[in-house]
Amino acid sequence: MLKFIGRRVLTTLPALLGVYTLVFVVLHVLPSDPALLISEGSASKSQLESLRHQYGLDRPLWRQYADDLGLLVRGRLGRSIRYGEPVSRLIAQFLPATLELALVGLGIAVALGVALGTLAALRPHGWVDNLSTIAALSGVSIPSFWLGLMLIFVFSLWLGWLPVTTGSGWQQLIMPAVTLGLYSTGVISRLARSTLVQTLHQEFVVTARAKGLPPTSVILKHALRNSLIPVVTIVGVELGNLLSGTVVVETVFARPGLGRLIVESITYRDYPALQSALLVAACGYVLANMLVDVSYCYLDPRIRDARSYG
Repeated sequence: MLKFIGRRVLTTLPALLGVYTLVFVVLHVLPSDPALLISEGSASKSQLESLRHQYGLDRPLWRQYADDLGLLVRGRLGRSIRYGEPVSRLIAQFLPATLELALVGLGIAVALGVALGTLAALRPHGWVDNLSTIAALSGVSIPSFWLGLMLIFVFSLWLGWLPVTTGSGWQQLIMPAVTLGLYSTGVISRLARSTLVQTLHQEFVVTARAKGLPPTSVILKHALRNSLIPVVTIVGVELGNLLSGTVVVETVFARPGLGRLIVESITYRDYPALQSALLVAACGYVLANMLVDVSYCYLDPRIRDARSYG
C-alpha cells in the first residue's frame, strides 16, 4: 500500500508543475500592471517603479519563474502583492472555510445521491425513480449562482429562517452547502441507480435471496457495497469539482474562503497568492483521487490482493 501511494505521489508531481507553469504563463501574458492596480492609478512613475522592484516585478520572466519555483520547493509561498502578507498565512486563514464548505456540500451530495439512487433502483421506472430523475436533471441544470440567489431570497429575505452572511454555526453553512452540493447530488444519484440496478441482477445477489436473507441485508450488505466502486470514483471527482466550485458560491454568499482569495488575486494580479491558491486546489484534487484509489482496496478485496503483488 505504501509503495502504491508513493508511486501515485511521484506521478502527480509533473501534473502539479504543469499547473503552476500554466498559471504563471497566463497571468504574465495578461496586459495589466499589478503595481498600477495596487496604487489605484494615483502613484507617480517613481513610486510605480519602487513597487515593481519591491515585489520583483521588474525581473525577467524566466528569473521570476525560477525564483518563485525555488521558493515553492523550499516550502515558501512568497508574499502577497495585494495584502502584503506571507501567502502561507493567507492560505491558512482562508482554506479552512473552503474545506468546511466543500466537505459539508459533499456530505449532502453523497447522502442524498446514494439514498435517491438506491430507492430508484429498487423500483425502476416507478414514481420514486421518475422523481429522482427530475431532481437529478434539475441539480445538474440549475447554475449554482442562480440557485444561491434564490435560496437567499426565499429562506433569508422572505421567510427569515437563515442568515445570508452573518451569524455563526451550522445555520450559516446550510445554504452555501446545499447550493454547492446539489449538482453533485444529481450526478451521484444517477450513477448509484444504474450500478445498483445491474448489481441486483447478478448471481451472488440472487443466491443471497435464495438463502432466505432479509431483503435489507441483501441490499445493504451485498448489492450496495459491491456497486459502490463507481460511486466512490465519481465522489472523488466531485470533491475536486466542489473545491473549484467554491469560487462562485463563496462569492455569492460573501464567505471568506479560498474562492474569494482567488477572485481577488485575479482582480489585482496578485501572482504569488493566485499561483499558491490554485496549486493548493490542484493538490486537493490529486489527494481526493488518491484517497479514492486507496478506498478501492477496502471495498473490493480482489483489488487489494492484486496490488499487493504488483
